[in-house]
Amino acid sequence: MMNDGKMQEQERREFFRVEDEVSLHYQVVKTDELDAKRKRLDQDLDSDFTIIGSLAAITHDMAGVLRKVESSAPEVARYLNALDRKIELLGRAFLGHSSDLSEQSARAVNLSASGMAFYTPKPIAVGGVLELRLLLFPSYTGMLIYAEVVACERVEMPGTNRFYCTRVNFTYLRDNDRDVLIRHVLQRQSELLRRQREQQDSSSNSQYGIY
Repeated sequence: MMNDGKMQEQERREFFRVEDEVSLHYQVVKTDELDAKRKRLDQDLDSDFTIIGSLAAITHDMAGVLRKVESSAPEVARYLNALDRKIELLGRAFLGHSSDLSEQSARAVNLSASGMAFYTPKPIAVGGVLELRLLLFPSYTGMLIYAEVVACERVEMPGTNRFYCTRVNFTYLRDNDRDVLIRHVLQRQSELLRRQREQQDSSSNSQYGIY
């Protein structure tokens, strides 16, 4: 059981939000279908899409053991890392054959480990439940998530048709998927901060004539 400090850290990480680009498919779920769909997800019957997420969770669980192997037997560790990369490539190939999400254009979203905001061409009723098939890049990690619509507001975007900003809270996702999503958000945030620092450094150097 996590102590208060660890729980606060977990909550803090879950509520980090970043601008990201993902492939996304969503559909409204009827209330009487939700329990069956959750049970199917718990039984890993949708593994054709979520296989990369499962593999990523296993890799993360093995990270501590692998670090010990690296210190005592570096050649064995390199071999195990190579096997892990081969398995990941096979998983991506399998995902490409089993899901058309990998061929869709990425769309901009605002993402955290507890929810997401994205644009939809039509309004979605607040309080409704969505089944989200979310594909993260560049890891090609597929996640099946159930979410409640908490807001749907019309927005006018210059040069485009009318869109709706739809915000959802994740109500059901596997624990290992949540862990993978937290790591993805933190990594994405770190990349954005690094790019901002590089842009600031570049602007400072240009201002003072340093090239």
